[in-house]
Amino acid sequence: MEAQVCVVGGGPAGLVLGLLLARQGVEVVVLEKHADFLRDFRGDTIHSSTLDLLDELGLGDEVSRLPGRKASQLRMTFADGAYTVADFSQLKGAHPYIMLLPQWDFLNLLAAEAAKLPNFTLLRSIEVVDVLRAADGTVTGVQAKDQAGAVVEVRASLTVACDGRFSAVRNALHLTPVEHGAPMDVLWFRVPRGEADPAGLDMHVGAGALMIVIDRGDYFQCAYVIPKGGFETVRAGGLDEFRAKVAQLVPPLADRVDAIASWDDVKLLTVRVNRLKQWHGPGYLLIGDAAHAMSPVGGVGVNLAVQDAVATARLLGPKLLDGSITTDDLALVEKRRSFPTDVTQRVQRMIQGFVIGAVLGTDQAVHAPAPVKLLKRFPSLQAKPAKVIGYGVRPEHV
Repeated sequence: MEAQVCVVGGGPAGLVLGLLLARQGVEVVVLEKHADFLRDFRGDTIHSSTLDLLDELGLGDEVSRLPGRKASQLRMTFADGAYTVADFSQLKGAHPYIMLLPQWDFLNLLAAEAAKLPNFTLLRSIEVVDVLRAADGTVTGVQAKDQAGAVVEVRASLTVACDGRFSAVRNALHLTPVEHGAPMDVLWFRVPRGEADPAGLDMHVGAGALMIVIDRGDYFQCAYVIPKGGFETVRAGGLDEFRAKVAQLVPPLADRVDAIASWDDVKLLTVRVNRLKQWHGPGYLLIGDAAHAMSPVGGVGVNLAVQDAVATARLLGPKLLDGSITTDDLALVEKRRSFPTDVTQRVQRMIQGFVIGAVLGTDQAVHAPAPVKLLKRFPSLQAKPAKVIGYGVRPEHV
């Protein structure tokens, strides 16, 4: 196949980029290695900045009809009580909340909208194995394989890698990101949610442990934070001990931890925080987690990737249409998006080191720190962290 742009990866960044470029008249092919989007335990917090973008795309009404849950507050529970640390209801704008939306529903909506355009093609079950190059080294597309092992080649003026933290395109280009490290990994699992259970987004902090509980309607999606590389130690302690730790950390869930029936119900997320020194080269660009893997702190990964895609489409679309795109144009995208990436990662690393690392390293009861208590004393201050989480650094617009 031939196209003006080959987008590798049908996640939030890839589909938003494909949709926006196709709306400008650019011929786009998006390659997705899976047959569908039905994979659980992916980032599913859609922040105010992304909800605003979806309004600008004319998709706000469709998003509101998806089975998402609105969280107006982020709460934290310590040994000395519960505290609200971010109050999104104080935000000014159309979306004073975080939407907790299954990612497959979000991606299906984007794919269906893009499919209405004749110059957009989504190919599923296609796994990229290498890049194609011209004699001078310029990337001219990708080589891939379908499920039967047949070779598929897509040639394009620009190849954009949106294929996540284990990017096949990045590997094919022999690019190595700078690793910043993380003191933790995350175990994902589900437990049932009852009608009387609180809605929203809660974090529970205990001695040597913390867990985020995300309201997904009829169940809670739980993120249990463990020390980096500690999953085998947790498994060695046995499932009963793990369930007991969950019940101790979040007592209201004690009567339903049996829903964790086996280790197959527990998925490991290996946390990485890294960033490429350079995101682009002749014929190629990397954005989202392919360029910068984010910590789960703040749940900003999806939103930062979408912001990357919006900036890419806005800056490169006209150049692609008239065939005048250069590496200098690709550098503009990196220049635009590297600053918010750097700031966000610095904040995440600070929280990982001074908060999460400290909690995981203690066997004592953890009380709320002074800044959290200050937020409770002066509720109007809760709008500050809400704005940082909800809008981030340098939000983009279509």
